Amino acid sequence: MVTTVALGMPKVRDEQPPLSVATRRKSRQIMVGSVAVGGDAPVSVQSMTTTLTSDINATLQQIAELTASGCEIVRVAVPSADDAEALPIIARKSQIPVIADIHFQPKYVFAAIEAGCAAVRVNPGNIRKFDDQVGAIARAARDRGIPIRIGVNAGSLDPRLLEKHGGVTPEALVESALWECSLFEEHDFQDIKISVKHNDPVVMIEAYRQLAAQCDYALHLGVTEAGPTFQGTIKSSVAFGALLAEGIGDTIRVSLSAPPVEEVKVGNQILESLGLRPRGLDIVSCPSCGRAQVDVHTLAERVSAALEGFPVPLRVAVMGCVVNGPGEAREADLGVASGNGKGQIFVKGKVIKTVPESQIVETLLEEAARIAAEMGIDIEA
Repeated sequence: MVTTVALGMPKVRDEQPPLSVATRRKSRQIMVGSVAVGGDAPVSVQSMTTTLTSDINATLQQIAELTASGCEIVRVAVPSADDAEALPIIARKSQIPVIADIHFQPKYVFAAIEAGCAAVRVNPGNIRKFDDQVGAIARAARDRGIPIRIGVNAGSLDPRLLEKHGGVTPEALVESALWECSLFEEHDFQDIKISVKHNDPVVMIEAYRQLAAQCDYALHLGVTEAGPTFQGTIKSSVAFGALLAEGIGDTIRVSLSAPPVEEVKVGNQILESLGLRPRGLDIVSCPSCGRAQVDVHTLAERVSAALEGFPVPLRVAVMGCVVNGPGEAREADLGVASGNGKGQIFVKGKVIKTVPESQIVETLLEEAARIAAEMGIDIEA
């Protein structure tokens, strides 16, 4: 007996429930300033300034640029007394919560807490006599309602752990983090977020898996020293994708040897691609192939540049031939199927016009503006 399946037309995309990659791991929620981290809060994107923190104007300018690009929490380095003295103004004037990044000097931890920073990141392996200071740090942080991020890095593990585990292994990273957590727990302090970073995505993934299974603290994901933009993006995307698809991770930072705004763009795109935050502009374009009847690469780049920062979430299909073009264009909010010097323009699945290739970008912009206007959004505002 053959069962007949009625194909029919697909439902309108907006009527379908959004797909989710995984059930989020239920972690203990903390507040980093105004941003909830962990629990049922959305995964947040962080970055770090590259300016001298003591240069207050330059640091605030970069924080403003990061905020505009979608950064939700920012970290600033505090390696000197001058940097510590700048923290009160930066913490007060920043549009997003500021985390002070402390290495080597415990006194700067207290300075950051007094300055009103939203959180403090400490790397226990790099702070002299850190264990002796935990009680005082816990009391000061608890009195101000400030969480602590315990940031363990492969390059700063206790030599005893390296000897015990035979090197920088996932087990060594996790043991270091949980040991430091236990010191805070002895002082009844549990407003903690943990990171166990490594430059090898495979080691990093396994470390976070083990850590997630052994505690309920919020986890900050990062591939440390990931590399230049291309390599670092690939490493971070692979590592974050694997963990977030398992529900592991509450905040992320893409570490690139590039301007920090690029880190934020990549981080947001990773979350959008996994359906962990609403999509913004989503360009769907076909790869280069012998069927293409238009320079798809150039056309897609021109469309992407023209619509950058567009205030309405749009899926825009830029297709180069008649094989996949019409179908993909119909699935998008807005699209073009190109060929023979012309482009069929689609809006919400319907062909509305055919225009010369030279007018494709202009026409897509016009239709995008019309969609925004129908939604009551003034793109000129």
